[in-house]
This record gives sequence, C-alpha cells and structure tokens, in this order.
Amino acid sequence: MEHADFVKHVREQAAALREAAVAAGPEAKVPSCPGWTVLDLVRHIANVHSRVAEILVAQDITAPPEFPHAPKQWDESLEWWDARLATLVDRFAELDQDKPTWTFTAGLGTVRGWARRQAHETAIHRVDADLALGVDSRLIFDPGFAADGIDERLTLLPGDFGRTTASGTILFHAADAGRAWTMTLRPGRTPDVTPALDAAIHTDAVVAGTADAVYRAVWNRPSTAVITGAHELVEALPCP
Repeated sequence: MEHADFVKHVREQAAALREAAVAAGPEAKVPSCPGWTVLDLVRHIANVHSRVAEILVAQDITAPPEFPHAPKQWDESLEWWDARLATLVDRFAELDQDKPTWTFTAGLGTVRGWARRQAHETAIHRVDADLALGVDSRLIFDPGFAADGIDERLTLLPGDFGRTTASGTILFHAADAGRAWTMTLRPGRTPDVTPALDAAIHTDAVVAGTADAVYRAVWNRPSTAVITGAHELVEALPCP
C-alpha cells in the first residue's frame, strides 16, 4: 500500500469511529476493551493521534517528546481530538514519508511507518466504537488493507506474543487476499513469523477466513475466522 492510502484510511476510519462513538454516547461500555467506556476509547485514540503528531516533527529522534493529554470531559475531548487529528493528517501529507522519527519498534521509524500504524490503530478502534454501538457486521475492510494489517500485527508488533507459554505453529490464512503467514511459538520468546507460500503446509492450528476476519482475529476482536486444529494454541495468544 502507498503512503497516501494509509493517510486516507486514517482520515476515513477516524470519521467513522467518531460517528459511532457519538451515537453510542460517552458512558457506553466497549465490550472488546473490558473496563473501557466510549469516553475512554475516545480519549485513548485522541492521545495516540496527538502523540504521533508530535513524534513526526520532534527534532530528537532518540527519545519520545513530551506528550499532552486529552481532556477528561466528553465535549472537550471530542474537540481536542478533532484538532489533534487534523494536525496529524496535515503532517502526514506535508512531511517526507521517509523522514526518520522516534519509534518504539523496528519498522515504524519513518513518517510512512507511523501512517501505516495509525491507519490500523484507528481502524481497529473503529471496530471497538461500532461494537459499543451494538454493530458487529456492517464494516467490511478491503482485503488489501486488512491483509496489510495482519502483516503489520504479525511481523512488526509480535513482541507481546512472546508472553505465551504455548509451543507450536499457527497458520494465518487470508483467503481473499491470497496471503498466509506462519507463526512459531516458543515459551518466553518472540515468535518467528514468516510468509507461508503454501497455505496447505502442516501446522498445529489454522486461523482462516477473509482478510477482514483474520485481521480482526489477530487483534482479538469478534471475528468470523475459522480456527481448526489446536484451538488451545490460538486461545493462548496474549491479548494486545
């Protein structure tokens, strides 16, 4: 996917997230994020967007800059988010996509890397807002975007999978995108993740479905992906 595609997704998914959040209301529970209300969700995504906007222009790329925090009141938090999101999108559009930035993990340390991260961060939290509203099926992610999100989650953000005590190999197969990945788990270690050229290879467990379904599954959101083989191996994956 191109940088401009990620920026477009940030804008569109944020608009959809905001619409669902306002419709659900600040006190609504977010079932996919236990303990959160919609206000917590909005403050979280507002803080993330604000922090990334600051990271993009920070002169020191060896450490994160100082970060402000979203207001605690509903109306103020929405207004604050609107302003910070506009700044983030403007910076994504204006800055050289290859400009180095501070990063917390390898692969994110450019403007483009952060645009990719924010496109998927916002999309997954859009799912959360829809679930808070009681909507679970209206959103179908484009196969290319969803497959990119699976790839990012498995290859660039696999560290928390290392908390599992399980051992074995899982195949993730996004059928409509024609892509698959194998993840080999070992207790206490960051898993090995590789593209699977043959989706029929032997593994201990398989998570298969549309790219949309597998995308949601790897982020531990409600999904229509089908799990076969060692269910307990998939269930042992830590929640992000």
